[in-house]
Amino acid sequence: MALTKEAKQQLVTDFGRKEGDTGSPEVQVAILTKRIVYLTEHLRANKGDDSSRRGLLKLVGARRRHLMYLAKRNPKAYEQVVAKLGLRRK
Repeated sequence: MALTKEAKQQLVTDFGRKEGDTGSPEVQVAILTKRIVYLTEHLRANKGDDSSRRGLLKLVGARRRHLMYLAKRNPKAYEQVVAKLGLRRK
């Protein structure tokens, strides 16, 4: 996995609601997005890696569920996260 401890800590400070906040949907979406970007690049170079493709699809589904939860519970935070991460949403 390409997500180092320092990169993860940076995402927590950027998206967390308070110091050390790793469980909020905003932080989880940011971490999942970082992993999705890494796996997407990996799959562009390794087209036959079906195991990683399955993992990517699971990550995308998890991120989608977190975003749907955030949109229902806190629409303002949802809009901020989507804008900050540059995600395309309907």
